[in-house]
Amino acid sequence: MKSFLISTLLLIAVAAGAQNTKVVAHRGYWDTPDNAQNSLTALKTAQDIPVYGSEFDVNMTADGVMVVSHGPKLESIPDVQKATYKEVKKVRLKNGEKVPTLKQYLKQGKKGDIKLIFELKVHPAGERENEAVRKSVEMVKKMKLEDKVEFISFSLEACRQLAQMMPGCMVQYLNGKIPPKELKDMGIMGLDYHYSNFEQHPEWVKEAHNLGMIVNVWTVNKEEMMQKMIGLGVDFITTDAPEKALELIDNKK
Repeated sequence: MKSFLISTLLLIAVAAGAQNTKVVAHRGYWDTPDNAQNSLTALKTAQDIPVYGSEFDVNMTADGVMVVSHGPKLESIPDVQKATYKEVKKVRLKNGEKVPTLKQYLKQGKKGDIKLIFELKVHPAGERENEAVRKSVEMVKKMKLEDKVEFISFSLEACRQLAQMMPGCMVQYLNGKIPPKELKDMGIMGLDYHYSNFEQHPEWVKEAHNLGMIVNVWTVNKEEMMQKMIGLGVDFITTDAPEKALELIDNKK
């Protein structure tokens, strides 16, 4: 009976949460003056508005340094994962900032109240991927950010490993081809799919909520699509226009 009540309360909470879509700033809130994607300034700007979280991309350099960069191309560097950190340090972002290391980014993340949506980019399968996962988890734990970081990745294996190594931490898969039940069976409790996947499978939102899972959608920049995803009841919208999304959500209350 106790187990049944807990499950019922969880489903009610998830359903209620689905009626209050929250916003994630994509690569920080970068579309402002003197700013750049995945920069410390973009994170600081996101921390100044009432978003749920700020998404950022993490790659491991050839010599094992975790850096915040979308990749694979980084300005003049063809592939950040094949470059050394010495080479990466020379790069300047569009606003003149250096490419932040993961440690520097998380240090700034500790100063704000928003969640840090950590996208671990796909690395070659095997030891390179295992090392990238291991270093990501070690850094988050070392900085005592387990309650503030949520992981996302296009690598299903990385998601599996992250869910196993950090039980209780939200992990979301990005690729969009796997139904909710199959993800949950792997221990992955979040879908973070492109909006086109939910246009094809709108039933996945309700299915995920019924399973106690969360639903995120990327990268939604047009007002019409924002309204459509809010209407579906997704939990989070990841967007390059966070203030527009916040305004739309506020107008529906």
